[in-house]
Amino acid sequence: MRLKERYKKEIALKMKEKFGYRNIFMVPKLDKVVVNVGFGRFSKDSAYIDNVTKNLASITGQKCVLAKAKKAISAFKIREGMIIGAKVTLRGNRMYDFVEKLINITLPRVRDFRGLAEKSIDKTGNLTIGFKEYIAFPEISADSIENIHGLEVIIATTAKNKEESLELLKIMGFPFKQEGDENKRN
Repeated sequence: MRLKERYKKEIALKMKEKFGYRNIFMVPKLDKVVVNVGFGRFSKDSAYIDNVTKNLASITGQKCVLAKAKKAISAFKIREGMIIGAKVTLRGNRMYDFVEKLINITLPRVRDFRGLAEKSIDKTGNLTIGFKEYIAFPEISADSIENIHGLEVIIATTAKNKEESLELLKIMGFPFKQEGDENKRN
């Protein structure tokens, strides 16, 4: 069963039961997913920027938007209006498909993955996941890798607080670390 259908038939009912919402429309849900990459020291390298935008488009299935600097910062040699990153915002069916792929395929492929930390959810209920290498995504073939770069995935929910968001994401299937796992490192 697809994640969107599972949300409507199972997840929303479990959340309503656990938190005692009066109706189904009060139950938190996924709002959007933002995937972004900062260019850093490669912001003047057009070949690098083209490679990153091509990778983002293949990972998300949607064209990315280039992000420009809002103000100049001389310490980082950034001028106002300079291109400093790229991002893609996913909503609707593409968002649910991406999250399903993230849970079932991408996160298990990450090297030395031990689960997501609960502290990666902010107080407004949004989950942020950082990837050091984008090669965990199934759309990327090992032959086409030119430069390895990291990326960040932000999953925004309509939850009012961290507790609601954590429960929603756990029911959806996100692999969070169990309590005490931090102490068991070998």
